[in-house]
Amino acid sequence: MRMLREIARTGSYSAAATNLGYTQPAISQQVKALERVYGTPLLVRLGRRMHFTEAGSELVRSAQVILAGVAAAEQRVDAIAGRRAGRVRLVVFPSGSATLVPPAAAQVRRDHPGIRMSLVEAEPPESIELVRSGECDLALTFAFLDEPNAAGLLQVRLFSDPLVVLLPSGHSLATAKTVSLADLSEEQWIAGCALCRGHLVRICQTVGFEPDISFATDDNLAVQALVAADLGVAVVPELLLTAALRPDIVARPVNPEMRREVFLYTWPDLMRVPSVRTTVDALRQVARSVSSR
Repeated sequence: MRMLREIARTGSYSAAATNLGYTQPAISQQVKALERVYGTPLLVRLGRRMHFTEAGSELVRSAQVILAGVAAAEQRVDAIAGRRAGRVRLVVFPSGSATLVPPAAAQVRRDHPGIRMSLVEAEPPESIELVRSGECDLALTFAFLDEPNAAGLLQVRLFSDPLVVLLPSGHSLATAKTVSLADLSEEQWIAGCALCRGHLVRICQTVGFEPDISFATDDNLAVQALVAADLGVAVVPELLLTAALRPDIVARPVNPEMRREVFLYTWPDLMRVPSVRTTVDALRQVARSVSSR
């Protein structure tokens, strides 16, 4: 079931094998064995990607339900036992994994060494779907204007993260206390993830221009290097800069104000599980320290 779900998520045998720690032939053999059991093809190759047949898609949907039920059952057993042990599977956006997770994980390990934490990175809305499918227990995610569709999940708001503009240190606005977006209308731009790019475009349009996006990358160090090379300006969450800020660029507040909201999402029942609740508490404590700076 996990194998089918991973093939559906990645679109290939080789990627699924890498993520699950198997060889590609082992994955292929498992699929052939399933097809013999059900007497019908489950996957077909179209171009360079694997596509599920109607029967395969139905089996994947069932796999997601089954695996979510198994994960919830395992966690409920831990809750009944009242153990301060067990596993917690996190899915986190990249700047969160670099800034919020390390101190929270260190606190959990120090206070409850029996709790094992694992981490994968994903942006919303994929991160929320990983919780909904049972593949992860907690999603640390963010939103700009509209909150993500997370019906049925418990939302824990952590903090509001302001956005700042990054400029080369020699830029004419580098010494300004606040930088107006309108004053950057002729600049080239470096943008981040799809959600961040969409927000940037919407805000720029409200002040009367369409940003000329020359580069797009989720890598914070790459964004800063591109800005330092005078290849464009960027608007990034302030949280990113707590991990690293190059000495040859400057960060300035932006007008109009831009910010994102940072949330945790999980299933309500999982908050009764000591290991999950302990992890949530640790992340909330770290978030309070970040937002008070």
